[in-house]
Amino acid sequence: MKKASFVLSLLALATSAAWAQSSAVTLYGIVDAGVRFTNNEGAAGANAGAKVTRLIGGGMSSSRFGLNVAEELGDGLKAIGNLEHRVAVDTGAQQYPTAASVAGPAGPFWQQAWVGLQGGFGRVTLGRQYNVLFDLVTTSYASYPYSPYFDAYKPEIGLAMTARADNMVKYLIEQGPIRAELQFSAGEGNASYGGKTMGGLLRYSANGLTVGAAQESYEFGSGKKLKGTTFGGSYRTGPWYFNVGYGVNKVDAGITAADALFLNNYLFWGTFGNGGIGYNQAYGTPAMVALALKANKRELSTVGAGYQLTPQLNLGGHYYKGKQTGTDASVDVKADFLTVAADYAFSKRTDAYLEFDHTKLDGVNASLNGSNGAPNGKTTRDGMTIGVRHRF
Repeated sequence: MKKASFVLSLLALATSAAWAQSSAVTLYGIVDAGVRFTNNEGAAGANAGAKVTRLIGGGMSSSRFGLNVAEELGDGLKAIGNLEHRVAVDTGAQQYPTAASVAGPAGPFWQQAWVGLQGGFGRVTLGRQYNVLFDLVTTSYASYPYSPYFDAYKPEIGLAMTARADNMVKYLIEQGPIRAELQFSAGEGNASYGGKTMGGLLRYSANGLTVGAAQESYEFGSGKKLKGTTFGGSYRTGPWYFNVGYGVNKVDAGITAADALFLNNYLFWGTFGNGGIGYNQAYGTPAMVALALKANKRELSTVGAGYQLTPQLNLGGHYYKGKQTGTDASVDVKADFLTVAADYAFSKRTDAYLEFDHTKLDGVNASLNGSNGAPNGKTTRDGMTIGVRHRF
């Protein structure tokens, strides 16, 4: 009996050891707050040139906290997952909209929420996560690679089709310097704003050089599609960093008024983060909808450089050329965006930054938006942001 009990105990220990794989849960986050100064932010009329000073909850980076989970399952297989929430530090509120509107769904509490498996075959993840356009831009030709872009003024993200997608299945594989991704999101029958996506990415990175291309399509509730393409690259040598990139969004002919509202207000071509290009459709007036239905293409080219002056101080400047075209000249807009920034690292986790930006629009109906979100007739804007960021 004693021998039998001893054998059973050994079997129990062996079974427990087989199941007791290593696992980890990591809490991470960013707390970023800045003071931003801008001009030409008044409502249309005599006060259109008004200057605005505001505290923003995210200058260099949007503030967030999140959880990364990982568990070794044996034989090189790993379970992984992520939950990430964005917060406006200036008010403590959720950063993105929380209420649904006629132009789109409610903003989610978790900006990322996915789970997956990783092994020799690559990585498969399921849930709300970054799309291939965003992945390509931020890993291949980011304007400020230590950020990887300036969150309060980010033209390069304007054509990334909201950067994330719900209900996504993504496959990623890396072999040496080559990285490839495929994504698919089911629209799940939503007649209001659609949601079906398909896309792919291919990137090469070695010896300081990174180049790549990505493409994604989004299907509206009507069945019409928006297609996004981007390609570009960067090169690092010593303290220098150079980048160049191009992105384009094309809309199928015959989109509906509901598609146009969603496209311009909630989804892709909103005016946040880049000073305003084209038209804000938030008010949904017939005139605005008519303009939105005519616009069918946007392009953005970017070129920039960065220099690490000291181990603590990074300097950088970037120029973006935007263009919107449509079925007639009433929607044609040209846009120039310029941003320069200095970032000083007090430590590996805490830095301070100073950024200047300039926006210029040119077009028959081109207009920036005032603080109330409505076009105010102005076509130029200057901005400055100074702030501090801590990462944990």
